[in-house]
Amino acid sequence: MTTPFTTLFIAAFLLSLAVRLWLTLRHIRFVTAHRAEVPAEFAARIPLAAHQKAADYSVDRSRFALQTTLVDSALLMFLTLGGGLAWLHDLCSARLDGLPYGLALIFSVMLISGIIDLPFSLYRQFVIEARHGFNRMTLGLFFADLAKQTLIGIGIGAPLILAVLWLMNSMGSLWWLYVWLFWSAFNLLIMSVYPTWIAPLFNKFSPLADGEMKTRIEALLTRCGFRSSGLFVMDGSKRSSHGNAYFTGFGNNKRIVFFDTLLERLTPSEVEAVLAHELGHFRRHHIVYRMALMFALSLGFLWLLGQLIDAPWFYSGLGVPAQNTALALVLFFLVIPVFTFLLGPLGSYLSRRNEFEADAYAAEHASAGDLVRALVKLYEDNAATLTPDPLHSLFYDSHPPAAQRIAHLQKLEQTA
Repeated sequence: MTTPFTTLFIAAFLLSLAVRLWLTLRHIRFVTAHRAEVPAEFAARIPLAAHQKAADYSVDRSRFALQTTLVDSALLMFLTLGGGLAWLHDLCSARLDGLPYGLALIFSVMLISGIIDLPFSLYRQFVIEARHGFNRMTLGLFFADLAKQTLIGIGIGAPLILAVLWLMNSMGSLWWLYVWLFWSAFNLLIMSVYPTWIAPLFNKFSPLADGEMKTRIEALLTRCGFRSSGLFVMDGSKRSSHGNAYFTGFGNNKRIVFFDTLLERLTPSEVEAVLAHELGHFRRHHIVYRMALMFALSLGFLWLLGQLIDAPWFYSGLGVPAQNTALALVLFFLVIPVFTFLLGPLGSYLSRRNEFEADAYAAEHASAGDLVRALVKLYEDNAATLTPDPLHSLFYDSHPPAAQRIAHLQKLEQTA
């Protein structure tokens, strides 16, 4: 039976799907239209062949995104109005009850999603990434990673889910607050233990060797007042030729990690400038703000779920005749992206503003010119398109478009 909430959900679903497909098609057309010529501001730095490679890579990934969007949308409709979740409920409840039922239901949904995603992940890695010269992963390593991720997911996820379901069932009308406190503590714990307990299961981390680069980096850390538990090089090259650098950890367990592919390509002064940008995020409190925003949003969503959990129209409107905490949890997190998709540009705006602020910090404590040179190399090496569609970028890109970012840094360099 169609209810008002069913109509609202279908309308939001169709709107979000249409916008996603429209944005992706716009991006494909825009990148293709600008493929023949390097943008003037990059003409002296990036060869036409590299620009065209980036355009082809972006178009390939976007066409693939069209397929995954359609499949993900079909899966969502199958699980909700198509009766898939109702069928899983009947299957699990016939054999189990209480917390074991809830765990089985949630893991069943995750298993179905994972099985459907597997061929797409294989195609993404061994066709698209390989076609453009980025893949270095073997099939054996792919499945070894998958096995590790699955075991870690079960080992960590099962107790987490059981704890959440127990809190939902046992803490009365304020269960959402207790779940939020537990979830927040869990996230802080994972941030703390990830660098030393989880990440080494997938990659080898070696201390950064003595030399000019380490000397420059240590001097930068001193200037910026940043204390880390170590500088490490990660063997990212065994999976991909993409390069990157990042912070990981929390509190006194913060590590700075460089991909080996990044160090192979950039000079010591360019690496220093890239790290100065990352330190800018720390010194401008972006990491704290992002965590605070994440916790605030999770509190808001859990409160909202607390208002919906006892509403029969919420379940029946999404094609589920039964009503319990596990079903509420699954339904809510399945459909909430449909209703929040159009808020994407706000998140992108906040992230881009942080990127500009971090660039400004880097220009104060290192060389803006070195950061420009590093970014241009990374754009070329990672085949990042220089000509994204503006609207697509507004929705999806957490970093400013290359032309805007370089122009901003060049202004900072001129005023230094």
